[in-house]
Amino acid sequence: MTQTSDNGAAPELTPKVAWLLAATFVVAVAGLIYELIAATISSYLLGDSVRQFSFVIGVFLSAMGVGAWVSRFVGDALGAFVRVQIALGAIGGALGPLLFFTYAIYGAVGLPLYGGLIAIGILSGMEIPLITRVMKEIGAAEFRFENVLTADYIGALAASLAFPLLIVPNLPLMSASLAFGILNLLVAGLSLYLFRDRLGRGLWLPWGALLVAGVVAFAMSERLVSAVDARLFQDEVIFSETTLYQSIVITRFDDRYRLFLDHSIQFDSLDEHRYHEALVHPAMGLVPDARSVLVLGGGDGMAVREVLRHPGVERVVLVDLDPRVTELFVTNPDLIALNDGALLDERVEIVNMDAWVWAVEAHGDEVFDVIIADLPDPKSIALSKLYSVEFYGMLMERLAGTGLMVTQAGSPTFAAEAFWIVEATLAGTRNPVAPGQGLGTVPYQVYLPSFGNWGFVMAGPNVPAAARLPDLPEGLRYLNGDLWGAAQVFGEDQLPTGDVSVNTIQGHPLVSAYQRGWTYWFR
Repeated sequence: MTQTSDNGAAPELTPKVAWLLAATFVVAVAGLIYELIAATISSYLLGDSVRQFSFVIGVFLSAMGVGAWVSRFVGDALGAFVRVQIALGAIGGALGPLLFFTYAIYGAVGLPLYGGLIAIGILSGMEIPLITRVMKEIGAAEFRFENVLTADYIGALAASLAFPLLIVPNLPLMSASLAFGILNLLVAGLSLYLFRDRLGRGLWLPWGALLVAGVVAFAMSERLVSAVDARLFQDEVIFSETTLYQSIVITRFDDRYRLFLDHSIQFDSLDEHRYHEALVHPAMGLVPDARSVLVLGGGDGMAVREVLRHPGVERVVLVDLDPRVTELFVTNPDLIALNDGALLDERVEIVNMDAWVWAVEAHGDEVFDVIIADLPDPKSIALSKLYSVEFYGMLMERLAGTGLMVTQAGSPTFAAEAFWIVEATLAGTRNPVAPGQGLGTVPYQVYLPSFGNWGFVMAGPNVPAAARLPDLPEGLRYLNGDLWGAAQVFGEDQLPTGDVSVNTIQGHPLVSAYQRGWTYWFR
């Protein structure tokens, strides 16, 4: 990385110069990690990862530009660099805890999120200009600006690789924020020591106090996480982990369990049977002699539990993104009891893969009699593609000619427009049995105390008449013939009021419709 000086000799790489280049790398790592932590936390808490990452990146980079401009007005570059590191250690370290606690107490994170981002961005934007000036002041002009930028860009690469591969799997986001705050403070401390001949003693006290506070907070981070969970969730948190894909929380009150993914409830054991019976049995009961079933999502195994109630089933393929979810519901005795050990059944094959990727990459000639899409709500573009005409088209290639597909479709009360977009998208999907035609659909709904009215759409090349009674297995706790008939009746205020769009991967009307509906009811 050294440059050749004008007289042909390589410039001397002194300890101070080496440290400044190393510090450039370290602060670049820390700055990008703060940005990724902010974007990830806001995605977990607010949803729509594309929007949150876009906003966070835009605000952060703009603030960095402001910081670079502000740095020209700083007189003491070395002292300013150390102060910037101390400030970043305090603000960046506190960012994660502040966001979680603010959301837990007030239900909103806008002010601390963007206020913290702007502050961190301005401070980060000052770093490279200040380091460059310090190097020039100590006679290291031969180490030109591009060398500093090289260290900075390599640090950004290291952070972008370390965040998903090392940090998220091993550290809660709150702990990661505190850890990198400590890292900035260590940069400040070593700089204070190496340049003690040029810096006074006035910075040692605030630096030491903040370092001690950061270390203590990091040591207590598990307690801080537990305190946040206690505020966010009504019941005892028995499991909490952040994986590469999502935040997983399981709560318990007596014999009542609830699963939360990215802080959104997925099931309540008090009434999950209503949801899963409605999701599975109409399609299974209307397909004669269903032997092979594909379940997309549903890593908790409860949809598979209902599928296995049908004695003719010979094979179930469960495709779920997060291996940690399926692992929990295969190994934890309490959770196994909820799905009756369904995922341990020898007829069940678990594939941990994104449903879209599975549909694209699925090889062979295997087709399924029933396809069940138990996927998360389409609150973001990444999830909306799993409700698109393109995705449904790929699934139809895997559906038997007499088979049926069913998907959960959100609430026809709280997000009616989104519900009917899902129905219209399935109706507009190409029919492999009758080219040039769409699929037949049967929309229906049930009431869930945990969620309110919840909707489903059944579709296929040859959908039987809606009035036909499914062949329901014995022992169901909720669904019966009378309820099936009533489930297909919608109130006037639930019906579409105009033309309904089809959801595609080129345009995602489903996302905005979903957000409008839930915002209207719960703003």
